[in-house]
Amino acid sequence: MIRTGSLLAAAVALSLLSPAEIRAEQRVIGTFTDWTAFVDQENGNRLCYIGSAPQKEEGDYTRRGNAYMLVTIRPQAHSHGVVTVEAGYPYRPGSTVSVAIDGNTFELYTRNRDGDGLGDAWAFGDDGDKALVQAMRAGRTMVVKGTSSRGTLTTDTYSLLGFTAAYNAMEQACRG
Repeated sequence: MIRTGSLLAAAVALSLLSPAEIRAEQRVIGTFTDWTAFVDQENGNRLCYIGSAPQKEEGDYTRRGNAYMLVTIRPQAHSHGVVTVEAGYPYRPGSTVSVAIDGNTFELYTRNRDGDGLGDAWAFGDDGDKALVQAMRAGRTMVVKGTSSRGTLTTDTYSLLGFTAAYNAMEQACRG
């Protein structure tokens, strides 16, 4: 599956976007409780994704960018259901992120982008993405824990209400 650092910076603050701030190519499919589904173009190809911001952010930090989670489909690249966690800070090098969903725990690898220096986290391979999406479909709450480059532990709590409906809408939009 394709894993890209840009992953649409326009989605950075999913919960903060007003209709006027959405790019011309980007179209909101719908908001489903706590998740929003989008269709966009990336290098001339269709891109569909869903996203949500944490309902609760915890950690002893003084400054942090936007945190959010995305799940993407890139039909032309045969990339389906790729999960990305955006931290809003650079991760500690070599660290992992833990994602807990109703008793199931998943480990994600981290990287810090060269362009903006911020970190994102990814599931280990296609099977990791599939297992994580399956748990997200069945779950109610997701807790994401990561460690910043300064050693600060963060805990972000996401609602999974509306995830399945948003995911289904995203899949439908990417079939067309």
